[in-house]
Amino acid sequence: MKKFLLLMLLAPAALSAAADSGADASVVVRKDSAFVEKHRFLPTAKRIDRRIDRNKFAYKGEVMMGLTASYGTLSSDDTDIMLILDNINADGTVATVKPFVGYFYRDNNCLGVRFGYRHMDGNLDAARYDLGESNDASGSIPKVNFNSDNYSFGIFHRSYAGLDPKGRFGLFAEFELSLSTGTSKLSYQPDTASDNMKTTFSDNTQLKLAFNPGAAVYIFPNVCATLSFGLGGIQYTSVTQKDDAGNKIGTRKASNMRFRLNVAAINFGMTVHLWDKKKK
Repeated sequence: MKKFLLLMLLAPAALSAAADSGADASVVVRKDSAFVEKHRFLPTAKRIDRRIDRNKFAYKGEVMMGLTASYGTLSSDDTDIMLILDNINADGTVATVKPFVGYFYRDNNCLGVRFGYRHMDGNLDAARYDLGESNDASGSIPKVNFNSDNYSFGIFHRSYAGLDPKGRFGLFAEFELSLSTGTSKLSYQPDTASDNMKTTFSDNTQLKLAFNPGAAVYIFPNVCATLSFGLGGIQYTSVTQKDDAGNKIGTRKASNMRFRLNVAAINFGMTVHLWDKKKK
């Protein structure tokens, strides 16, 4: 009987304590869940470090000076389409030179300016084509001469990622905003029976945002060799055509967004890094 009375007296206190502990536990749970939810869904205070730039290729304070160049030729022996043409003689060249200078405002990141010059020329002598008796298609191609010269100026941002701890090999991604202007000359033979040539001139202007990834390797402590690829971008082009007397005969404006490998935009280059502050 005494045990029963003692149990009856202690039961309310035990229930009250359990309720208090349960309330505290629920608060703790709510606090913990809110804490977890806060850190799970709200933006983190620190930037996520994916350690892409863990290996340094170039250091803050370096000045980079360099030159990229490309050269290509085309002749009537380089393409299979010439098999359907008789007595044809075609050739052409494309040459590009682009000096640049940049400054590394922080490790592996560079801002710079680039100048450029591009020359193109091509010749196509008069020829005949014949698709065969079954196609009943044949004719003649007039003589054509073409040449152009373009000058450009641009600003670029290049980000490097080192591939080895010593920083000898690296990849880079480059974005360039450039403005180019130039002239071109096209001469063609209106009538294959006559040797008279008709000539038109064009003034060309182009604004382009381009993406140029590439690879780099140090061949000397301060000298680096690079290989870059033009993968296209967004561009706006304006062309004004004129005749021999300089009279305007037509205009053309176009804008497009195109991303693909451009064989004519594969460039080999050399860069020199000045004021080298590489850490040992």
